[in-house]
Amino acid sequence: MNKRLRYAVIGGILFFLFFIVSYLVSRDVFDQLDFDTTVRIQDNISRRFDEPFSALSTIGSFELMTAAFLLFLIVNAILTKKWYRLLIFSFFILFHVIEVIGKSAIEHAGPPFMFHRNTNEFHFPSGYVSLDYFSYPSGHVGRTLMFIGMFGLILLQKKWDIRRKVLVFGILFSIALVMIVSRIYLGEHWLSDTIGATFLGLSFAFFAMVFW
Repeated sequence: MNKRLRYAVIGGILFFLFFIVSYLVSRDVFDQLDFDTTVRIQDNISRRFDEPFSALSTIGSFELMTAAFLLFLIVNAILTKKWYRLLIFSFFILFHVIEVIGKSAIEHAGPPFMFHRNTNEFHFPSGYVSLDYFSYPSGHVGRTLMFIGMFGLILLQKKWDIRRKVLVFGILFSIALVMIVSRIYLGEHWLSDTIGATFLGLSFAFFAMVFW
């Protein structure tokens, strides 16, 4: 199996898992687990993380992540002269189309106000967009996992020694984990929102790499 076909197959499997999680969320299967996870995370993480996690929420916003992803593609296209890679941005757009469909079609209300801990007073325009208050899937987590997933797959092609690869992938994994935990800790999303977004973001990372 060649590399492109392998990426397509893995992306398809991850997207299918997203579909399964979406169905389970629509059937309220995760409700108790969502609530228990939020309570445990908020009870066991110090309130000193309110501001750092809130800042991370801003970094993962639609506006900043869009600018970062587009800049990444433009710089890469300039350096490699492979201008077709700019078309990969269409996968980033398609991800958000599916995110909006999910938040519009799946009746899954986000955490109630009593869980909210976001201290940011500044919000980008996307922060004021409300889609019937449904929260599935998490756009922050999905965008982060798509970006990190692509970055990781690109680095995987480098001929680095095992120690450097372990270090780099450890950092990428930590960034993804912190983003997931922060969304739950801040009361912005449930665990199920982040699980579905993880599968969706990673699936689009693999689909994008088919054309890399």
